[in-house]
Amino acid sequence: MRKLLATLATALALGALQAPSLERLAHASLSPIDGTLKVRGLAAEVRVVRDEWGVPHIYAQSTDDLFFAQGYVAAQDRLWQMEMWRRTAEGRLAEVLGPSALPRDRMARLLKYRGPLTDAEWASYHPEGRRIMAAFANGVNAYIAERGENLPVEFVLTGIRPTPWTAETLIRRATTLADAAAELQLARGVAQFGREEANRRRNPDPWDPLEIPTGFDPSTVADEVVAAARVPPAGARPPVLPQYETLVRGSAGELPDTSVKQPGSNNWVISGALSTTGKPVVANDPHREVTLPSLRCIFHLNAPGWNVIGASEPPFVGIALGHNERLGWGLTIVGTDQQDVFVEELNPANVDEAKWNGKWEPLRVVREEIPVKGQAPAVFEMKFSRHGPIVYIDKARNRAFAVRSALLEPGAAPYLAGLRLSQAKNCREFLDAAMYWKAPTENLICGDVDGNISWQASALTPSRKGWAGRLPVPGTGEFEWQGFRRDLPREFNPLRGFIATANHNIQPKGYAPPIMFKTANTRFERITRLLQMIDPSKKHSMEDHRRMQHDAYSLRAAADQTRFRGWTSADAAVERARGEIAAWDCVYARDSRAAALYEAWRATEPGGRGQTANPDPSRERVEARLQAAIKSLTASQGTDWSQWRWGRTHTRAFAHPVVPAFDLPRVERAGGAGTVAADGATYREIMDVADWDRSVTSNVPGQSGQPGSPYFGNLLADWADNKYFPMVYSQKAVEAHAAHRLTLVPAK
Repeated sequence: MRKLLATLATALALGALQAPSLERLAHASLSPIDGTLKVRGLAAEVRVVRDEWGVPHIYAQSTDDLFFAQGYVAAQDRLWQMEMWRRTAEGRLAEVLGPSALPRDRMARLLKYRGPLTDAEWASYHPEGRRIMAAFANGVNAYIAERGENLPVEFVLTGIRPTPWTAETLIRRATTLADAAAELQLARGVAQFGREEANRRRNPDPWDPLEIPTGFDPSTVADEVVAAARVPPAGARPPVLPQYETLVRGSAGELPDTSVKQPGSNNWVISGALSTTGKPVVANDPHREVTLPSLRCIFHLNAPGWNVIGASEPPFVGIALGHNERLGWGLTIVGTDQQDVFVEELNPANVDEAKWNGKWEPLRVVREEIPVKGQAPAVFEMKFSRHGPIVYIDKARNRAFAVRSALLEPGAAPYLAGLRLSQAKNCREFLDAAMYWKAPTENLICGDVDGNISWQASALTPSRKGWAGRLPVPGTGEFEWQGFRRDLPREFNPLRGFIATANHNIQPKGYAPPIMFKTANTRFERITRLLQMIDPSKKHSMEDHRRMQHDAYSLRAAADQTRFRGWTSADAAVERARGEIAAWDCVYARDSRAAALYEAWRATEPGGRGQTANPDPSRERVEARLQAAIKSLTASQGTDWSQWRWGRTHTRAFAHPVVPAFDLPRVERAGGAGTVAADGATYREIMDVADWDRSVTSNVPGQSGQPGSPYFGNLLADWADNKYFPMVYSQKAVEAHAAHRLTLVPAK
């Protein structure tokens, strides 16, 4: 770890860059975080205290000034990330990346929320939703105006200019077709393998026999239809201006894949009866993309009616998960099915008409012009049926595949309902507020100062009468959503004294109809392991919760160990590997050679490490695969077995979105597939309801997205070592750890 710290310090100092000009550019673009700044748009003075870990604590005298200041501070630290988030959501990447980004832009525009922008939209997030969004946008704009040409270094190097933000900018929807794609893939499987075999391979949980909807022919779903529902990647580095090309050679091109290969969000809340503190403890480690800068940013927002600390995702309005004075909360993905594919019957005499209830009705046709860097704008035509955007048209059959998505309903912008949660006063109010959380689908858990605990499976959930939503359905009127469900699973003060979720099937026994079907690729070892560790007969300390979040014990490996026992191999290397796996403690520690061998062995299964691999138990097969595993590790880690370790296999890279010279060191990680410490928990929180200042958190690699900032990668080494920092909350604690003080005052 000393080597990592030294490397990290060098990178942060920018001493290893190709020329001092990069260092000067990075530092010159930093906005002051100490002193006093005059800012147009404020009504009164705002204090911003950054603690020693880089977390801004914002103290304002009104709601308007609070969110104005949050927008300003977010832009100080993350403007480039916010700009690229915005371009991705608005379908404006080709403007800066060129024609390669056009497929992504087309999809973003096709899945754009197009209204209505009424109270049904704004008030869903908060009764003062529009006012809050406008204040935040004004704060971002104030920062952009104040900086002029001296914007963050990424803007300087690329020549990209941010455009003014509005309240509407902040309510962009997620560009996803995951649920629709799953329907089409299953339909394709039915066409290829038959209904029963396709369903067996999908292995739905809860079990469902898979009925083919009347009027739907699975053979009409060709590979091209399935491909049309895939959202194209957006990961490319924008080119730099000619004058900087020699300085930052190799900057353009694809970014490394940041997706989580072994997803595994966890959360739990225990009651005071199970806690050494006598009050609930809330723990959460959502696993998402590992990015530079971090996907999440931590804020503390304090004004009359507001005192909340925690994290949010771009565009960073409010707090999505954290705590206020009365309660703490966390989230994990539920997996609620929020989309359906409708197969529209087109009029052979006019393909811009679709049949519904026996009549032809016009499709809505929208044409948009997409600016493209280096060439003329691209004209893009989109079509919409009454059900939603059309992703594919089968001209030969006069059929169109449209998607109805709950994400395109009012109030479904992701995470913004955290504004309502931030002002809940107890777990009962929290449950009511959680029903406004429409996307993404989340297990929202809560613990309050009165000792209550609760859970709500939150999402805008379609009501389907008489059909399951697992396959596409005809769009001619026989299958329609009947509004949205209110009977979503929830708990309040369960007798067991705790609530835990880990992306598993959370539907109670007998709950019908299901809101989702987990599939063969979903793993349930994490929830089983959590239930083993949350012992209702003991009282758990804060240290116990830390250990649970980083628990790297693999139940699957323990089950597989029997395959390595009771026999020996004549091959000395294979016997050595077999013996090490057989004696292994099944913990995915960074320095574990047995973990590296076992995972290399699993990778040799047909289908790789997935749950659907062929579990051939024969000794001969196990031995042959061990030989292949040894060969694989020798190729990747060398011939010296003493240098083999799991950490060298399980690493995380931190690639800067523009300049490779700003990349942070790759780090080795414990944990892995099926363990509680799976992968990708860039943000963690453990909240002590008895004393909020005893709460801890982590956020990697740092709070700032600016390479010249001391808070760009300062948290990386601790994250690699599974360490936390205090989530300071009280005025006394914040002042004790204050590192920078900035006062924003109204400009005359």
